[in-house]
Amino acid sequence: MPQLKPGQATVQGSVLPRTVLVLCTGNSARSILAEAIFNQRGAGQLTAYSAGSQPKGEPNPAALSLLSQRGLDTAFARSKSWDEFAGSGAPAIDMVVTVCDSAASEACPVWPGHPMSVHWGIPDPAAVTGSASDVAQAFELAYRRLDARIAAFMDLPFEHLTPEALKDAVREIGRLDGATAKASAA
Repeated sequence: MPQLKPGQATVQGSVLPRTVLVLCTGNSARSILAEAIFNQRGAGQLTAYSAGSQPKGEPNPAALSLLSQRGLDTAFARSKSWDEFAGSGAPAIDMVVTVCDSAASEACPVWPGHPMSVHWGIPDPAAVTGSASDVAQAFELAYRRLDARIAAFMDLPFEHLTPEALKDAVREIGRLDGATAKASAA
């Protein structure tokens, strides 16, 4: 039986990560979307947070608009530094997911408890220029890709996976449709 960390539930094989930290450089778009999706899909089973190495200061309005259109609460959304999750008093983190290649390449803080870390890189919808329709389509595509990854994660048979098999499965999820080259190679 694997060692349990604070906040993890016991199952026969692996343990469901109970707290997830989603990282992106600016913490304004992809990580905000993923935080909301994780909290919706994992309600009652896990809690997700998001942060960035260089937070923009506020969530991208297109991300907030899309979440609202999908009926997701946006009151949680704020752009914050990953330092909030590395210090004393921070919630214990069981899994760290990077969703942008630059955050995956940065020297991250040492997370207390040494959580599982994976890279699920997808293209940045906030980098899209053009019409309002072009930007909205880019955010919709990012949302769908993140939602597919998070749904696949929540569907994993945690109780039947060894810790190594769980890590492999979670890494494989990062290679789903639309993965960045860095995520595909991870």
